Amino acid sequence: MALYITEECIICDACVVPCPNQAISRGQPYVIDPDKCTECVGAHDEKQCVKVCPVDCILPDPNRREPQDALLAKYQRLHPA
Repeated sequence: MALYITEECIICDACVVPCPNQAISRGQPYVIDPDKCTECVGAHDEKQCVKVCPVDCILPDPNRREPQDALLAKYQRLHPA
C-alpha cells in the first residue's frame, strides 16, 4: 500500500531525505508517488517518512493496497542489484 500526505503537512522537508526511493516531491502538501512508494519495504524495517514526520500527516492510502511481496518486488525494480 502506498502512503499519502494529508493537508496537515507543514512542508518541513523532514520526510524527503529519508525516503529510500525518492518518492516524495514538493507540493502543498508534499506528494508521494505511489509508483515509487514501497513503505520502505526492502530498505528499512519501518516507514522512514512516518518516523520523522513531526505532525503525523503521512497515512496509508486505502486506494493503493499492496501485499508485502508486491512492495518488495517494486523496491527491487527501483533498485536493481
